[in-house]
Amino acid sequence: MFKYLLTFCLLMAASGATFAQKAPLRVGIVGLTHAHVHGILGRKGHDDLQIVGIVEPNRDLAQRYSKQYGYSMNIVYKTTDEMLAATKPEVVTAFGSIYEHLAVVQACAPKGVHVMVEKPLAVSLDHARKMEALAKKHHIQLLTNYETTWYPTNHEAYDLLKKGTVGPLSQVVVHDGHRGPKNIGVNKEFLDWLTDPVQNGGGALIDFGCYGVNLMTWLQDGKRPTTVTAVTQQLQPENNPKVDDESTILLTYDNAKATIQGSWNWPIGRKDMEVYGKTGVIYADNKNDLRVRHAEGYDQYKEEKRHLEDRQAPYDDPFTFLVGVVRNEITLKPYDLSSLENNMIVVEILEAARESAKTYKSVTLGK
Repeated sequence: MFKYLLTFCLLMAASGATFAQKAPLRVGIVGLTHAHVHGILGRKGHDDLQIVGIVEPNRDLAQRYSKQYGYSMNIVYKTTDEMLAATKPEVVTAFGSIYEHLAVVQACAPKGVHVMVEKPLAVSLDHARKMEALAKKHHIQLLTNYETTWYPTNHEAYDLLKKGTVGPLSQVVVHDGHRGPKNIGVNKEFLDWLTDPVQNGGGALIDFGCYGVNLMTWLQDGKRPTTVTAVTQQLQPENNPKVDDESTILLTYDNAKATIQGSWNWPIGRKDMEVYGKTGVIYADNKNDLRVRHAEGYDQYKEEKRHLEDRQAPYDDPFTFLVGVVRNEITLKPYDLSSLENNMIVVEILEAARESAKTYKSVTLGK
């Protein structure tokens, strides 16, 4: 009898351990004004996280999304402190303005609550440094999410470059953007802060320039550029009266350069990258299509086309990835696209780019 009882207890203990390991991650959402929030509110086919609380002072917006996604207004709070105290989340995702990212970390870090923000990390280097200090002091994860982090073509381009497929890196060209927030019909709550120089930190330079800076910092394994030069324009003053809507950032390194074009004036939406080596070029044309050209003679080449499947979980989705990081199932590599180290450099470069565009001078970064 004792033998059977012992076996039963061991099975129950094992079952309990399995249940504990698979318990959904408790997630709080701070802000609903960023349109990327639909990615978590509308997430289906996963049971790895549970939204336990939402912070949104705009009750009309919260109710609109409540009807759309079916969450109870009982989990909606006016302040982050109220939500943290009432629901005890393990991690918070920030979907408000970039300016508000600092306040989210200030509320969460002392309580040991991890944070993931939408790109870029912060509205300024001053904010970023305060966020970094809090994250390190309180030992929390502070991640930054970019759509392009989950593109298999970008990871294939990285691997091909590191294997020497096109020779040593010489330059990178990145194009990101669309026809502009107003032209593509973003909701008013998003448009109000996205086109505000304080809440967003700028216009297209910040909104889309950050993608290329993030990718180049990753391709360079965290190496900072020597100089940052930027040009901005306002080609749609009727739609974006307070901010730039056209930007070009030029980064120079000892043996390479990057040209990053973030724009609200493309005729079509795009997120693509060209990686040039000494012997060839890699075109990450979109999320799934990639081309590799190897030079032959003066202007000839051989081209290989690849259509890539989406990456495997947990590297295919920001929230699955977040669960893995918080559960210590994933260890971030140095200067990973989502990492704090990478994104501190991103904010430093974006701030230098703003200064360069304002002064019409290149900015030299210190060693």
